[in-house]
Amino acid sequence: MPAHAAVWPARLPTRLSAPVTSLWMNLAISAWRYPDKPALVFMGRVWSYRELLASAEQLAGQLKALGVKAGDRVVLDMQNCPQLVITHFAILRIDAVVVPVNPMNRAEELKHYITDPDTKVAVTTADLAPDLAQASEALPPEQRLEHMVVTQFTDVFDPASVGPEDMPEAWRPWLLPVRDLPSLSSGRVHAWAAVMAQPAVAMQPPQAHTDDLAILPYTSGTTGLPKGCMHTHGTIMHNAMSSGLWGNGTPENVTLCVVPMFHITGMVSVMHTSILLGASLVIMPRWDRDVAGHLISKWRVTHWTNIPTMVIDLLGSPNMARYDLNSLVYIGGGGAAMPEAVAQRLRDQFDLRYVEGYGLTETAAPSHTNPPDAPKKQCLGIPFMGVESRIVDPETLAELPPGESGEIVICGPQVFKGYWKRPEATADVFFERDGFRFFRSGDMGRVDEEGYFFMTDRLKRMINASGFKVWPAEVEALMFRHPAIQEACIIATRDAYRGESVKAVVVLRQGQQGLVSEQDIIDWCRENMAVYKMPRAVSFVDALPKSGSGKVMWRALQEAELAAMGSPAKT
Repeated sequence: MPAHAAVWPARLPTRLSAPVTSLWMNLAISAWRYPDKPALVFMGRVWSYRELLASAEQLAGQLKALGVKAGDRVVLDMQNCPQLVITHFAILRIDAVVVPVNPMNRAEELKHYITDPDTKVAVTTADLAPDLAQASEALPPEQRLEHMVVTQFTDVFDPASVGPEDMPEAWRPWLLPVRDLPSLSSGRVHAWAAVMAQPAVAMQPPQAHTDDLAILPYTSGTTGLPKGCMHTHGTIMHNAMSSGLWGNGTPENVTLCVVPMFHITGMVSVMHTSILLGASLVIMPRWDRDVAGHLISKWRVTHWTNIPTMVIDLLGSPNMARYDLNSLVYIGGGGAAMPEAVAQRLRDQFDLRYVEGYGLTETAAPSHTNPPDAPKKQCLGIPFMGVESRIVDPETLAELPPGESGEIVICGPQVFKGYWKRPEATADVFFERDGFRFFRSGDMGRVDEEGYFFMTDRLKRMINASGFKVWPAEVEALMFRHPAIQEACIIATRDAYRGESVKAVVVLRQGQQGLVSEQDIIDWCRENMAVYKMPRAVSFVDALPKSGSGKVMWRALQEAELAAMGSPAKT
C-alpha cells in the first residue's frame, strides 16, 4: 500500500475507468442532458449548451468543407474567448487534431507551429491574424497555410451591452475594434461571421476513440525548437474526468476560467473538465483583478484554478471589500508556490484551503495534487488518480528513499505518447522499471514519509516567470537573429512579483558597441517574441565564459547572478 493511502480523499477510487469515446462526445452528451443550461459566460452574454453544440457543429462542417480530414492538424491561436471553445471542439468533431498555440507568440515563433505539425488550416482572432499571416508568407509556398478563419471578438457579444465591470477601459482598444483581415498570397482568409452563416455541411458521426491523436500542444526544452506532445482522446479524457472528481465536481460547478485555455492546465483541468461535467465556464480573456472579483461575485463562482500571483493580486485590490468570495468551494493551482501567509489569509478569511498541484504538458496537467481536505503548503501533493510516481537518482535511475532529492518520474494513463516526429527525444524521457513505463519530468523533488511530493530544484535549464515556463535555448535562438548580437546567454534573475524573470547576457558584434543599447535589445525582443519570454534585463559583456569544448558555461553566469542578488545558487 502506498504511503499516501492514509490521506487519499474519502470515497474516491485510486484508479479510474475513463470513457473510450471521443472528447467531442463530452460536449454532445452535456448538450443533450442540459440543453438550456449555461455553458459559457463572456462579456455578460450567456451561451447555453444547445448554442455551444450548434456553433461547434457548424464550424466543424465548414472546416470539413475547407478540406480538413481526420488526423489533420489545425492551428488554434486565441486568447480565452467563446470562439476558442467552439473551435477546439469543432476540430475534435471531425476527428482532426487541435494544435493550441500561445497567443503571445510572434511571427518568427509562429513559423514552427505551421511547419512542424504540417498544418494547412488555422483559426485565430483578428488581433493575432497579421502575425500568423506574416509567419505563413515567410515560408516556402508548399509549407504555407491554405486557409485562415479569423474572428472578431465582437462576433460573439454586443459591445453596447457590456459594462465597465466586465470590460475595463484598458481592454476596449483590444476587444472592440473590427480589424481588417490580412491576406494570404497562396491561400484564403475567411471571416468567422461569414463561415458561421454558410449552409450546414452534412457529417458522419465522430469515429475517434481513446488511442487516436486529439491534441498536439507544444512544449519547449533545453535544446532546439518546441516539441509537440502527442495526446490522445484517452490521455485528455482521463485527466478531465479525474480533475472533476478530485474537486467534488458536479453540473452545478461555476468555474472562473482565467488561466489560458491554450495551456494544458486551462485546456484540460478547466475547459474539458467543465464541459464533461455539464458545468458553466465564466471566461476572462486575460487577467484583471477587479474583473475577477466582480465575476466571482456576480456569477457565484464555485471553482477557481489559477496561479498564486492572481490570488495575491486580487487580495491586494483596494476594492476587495466590494467582492463576495463566499461562493467559492475550491481554489487551487500551480506553476509557482503559494506563499504561506497568503494561503493562511484564504483559510482565515474565507475558510478556503489552497490546493496546490503539479503537472506538465506531457502529463495533460496534473500528475500530482494535494488532497482537498489535507493539503500541505508549498507542496506538489500526492500522485494523482492512476499515477505511479517515484523519486530516482537522475544518473542511475535507482529509486531513492523518502527525504532524498532526486528526479520525479511518472507513469499514468494521462502521460503523453511521445514527441511528434522526435523518436530520439521520446526515447530519452522514458524508461521501463518494474513493469511501468516512467516519464522523466526533469524536475528534482523529494517525497516525505506520508507520500507527499515537494519540488527541490530543476534538472532542466528552465526559468519560471509567474508560472510560464521560459526555456533559455529557445530565447537564445530567437536573439541570434538580431543583427547586432554575436552571442547571447539567457539566465534567470529574481523578481519580487514574478518569482523569476529573464535576463540576457549579450556579446555584441564587432563595431556595434556604443551603437546598440540594452533597451534597444529589450525593445527588439518585445517585437519578436512572446512577452513572457523576453528579457527584462540585458547586460553586455566582452565574452561569455566557455568550457574547454567551447560550450557556454551558463551555470557560471547563473550562479554569479544569484550571488550578486544574495540568493542561493541553483544546483
